[in-house]
Amino acid sequence: MLERSAPEVASLMAERPLIGITTSDHKSRIAWWFDWFAVRRHGGRPLRLSPARPVPAHLDGLIIGGGDDIQAHLYGAEMHLDVRVDPERDELELRLLERFIPGGIPVLGICRGAQLINVHLGGTLDPDIYTTHEGLKPRRTVLPRKTVDIVGDSQLNRILKVTWCRINSLHHQAVQRAGEGIEIVARDRDGLVQGIESRHHDFLIGVQWHPEWLIFNRPQQRLIRALVNAARRA
Repeated sequence: MLERSAPEVASLMAERPLIGITTSDHKSRIAWWFDWFAVRRHGGRPLRLSPARPVPAHLDGLIIGGGDDIQAHLYGAEMHLDVRVDPERDELELRLLERFIPGGIPVLGICRGAQLINVHLGGTLDPDIYTTHEGLKPRRTVLPRKTVDIVGDSQLNRILKVTWCRINSLHHQAVQRAGEGIEIVARDRDGLVQGIESRHHDFLIGVQWHPEWLIFNRPQQRLIRALVNAARRA
């Protein structure tokens, strides 16, 4: 095997765009490794971000990952006592969006991350889809068991190259009213919002599912690849 010098290795690493991925301080270990693998697989250099970790001065791309519920007061709703929240993480991610979106850094929101993007831009959430949608059957699985329809000629449609796809489902909240400049570009067959994107940014996309868990699903891997490629161009 050809051995590379230290400068060559450093040069190759530098070519990989630095992708920050937000997680909780207290859990998310398995989710982090799936995120790490997905970004690394498509040519990115993943960096874990959490409230206890320092944020670098520079990022090429950003993933707001999945996790606990978002605090209800951030979008004008009433607090539910039986949900888990992570206020320090909310604060970190809102700061990151405020800092990096204006600079045109590509951003992908996954599950909670899609909701947080919408809240950051002034939108609201449905705090519990199972109490607001009568008869909705609980679906909580990492397997692609739910069908989503994607708006034709949306950015998400162009990236995934499909008009519908099968996805996993790990959420009980969802985007309700879209934030400023946000378009709803995907819904499941129950009518719940599953995909959003910004009209005002080159790459600001949120999906309610977890593409990083669908490692053999080509459309979902295209989404991660598109983020890394956008980060490389940026």
